[in-house]
Amino acid sequence: MRKKLIAGNWKLFNNAYETESLINKLIDLRAAEMGADVVVAPPFTSLHAAHRAAGRSGIELAGQDVFWEEKGAFTGEIAPGMLLDAGCKWVIIGHSERRQYFGETDETVNRKINAALKAGLKPIVCVGETLRERESDQTTAVIGKQLEGGFAGIAAGMFEKITVAYEPVWAIGTGKTATGRQAQEVHAFIRGWLGKKHGGATAQIVRILYGGSVKSSNAAELMALPDIDGALVGGASLIADDFSAIIRLSAKTGK
Repeated sequence: MRKKLIAGNWKLFNNAYETESLINKLIDLRAAEMGADVVVAPPFTSLHAAHRAAGRSGIELAGQDVFWEEKGAFTGEIAPGMLLDAGCKWVIIGHSERRQYFGETDETVNRKINAALKAGLKPIVCVGETLRERESDQTTAVIGKQLEGGFAGIAAGMFEKITVAYEPVWAIGTGKTATGRQAQEVHAFIRGWLGKKHGGATAQIVRILYGGSVKSSNAAELMALPDIDGALVGGASLIADDFSAIIRLSAKTGK
């Protein structure tokens, strides 16, 4: 049984006051009591406020990125231990915006995954294809390459702490969403890859999230599919009512 996981990526939104206010609204709506695991990823500067607001509500925190060293002359970076100190249990790694705008590669994703696991953080590792890659029938080749590079050298026993998020780049922030068939096909491919590389038992415990314009209007359909175990939500996670609705709809389809 894979419990649904709904993660909200708040990207470059919400200062400390806005973060605290949004979490308080989610608590009032009893978002963490709806039957799914709930994670939010505020900006780094709002993590302490988020941790204070979340308290014992059951809402857990993620960093939006992490560096692979604990300390050193790395201006602007955030160490795994710093995320732990701010109250994080999770970290998003390899988001398409990090790959597109900030030069993230499969190699740096791999280094970050290793550093996060070593520190005791749970990585949410993102993979996905561009519109050009999908239209040229390269989706599985691209995602297979990202999985191979990102998880190189990661032992099978570590995957119980890892979540994979499939986020078609062409659906992020565009209002477009993969059809149920498209999403399920890729999720099944990812689970199949995990099975071939690390065994069927590992493949069955890893949660695979869908990310890409997830809304309350499409959450139930997506979450009911056999290999979709939750969502990495962008814009809708910034609206308490919408995010709570996605959590509620997802929990109803628990597998």
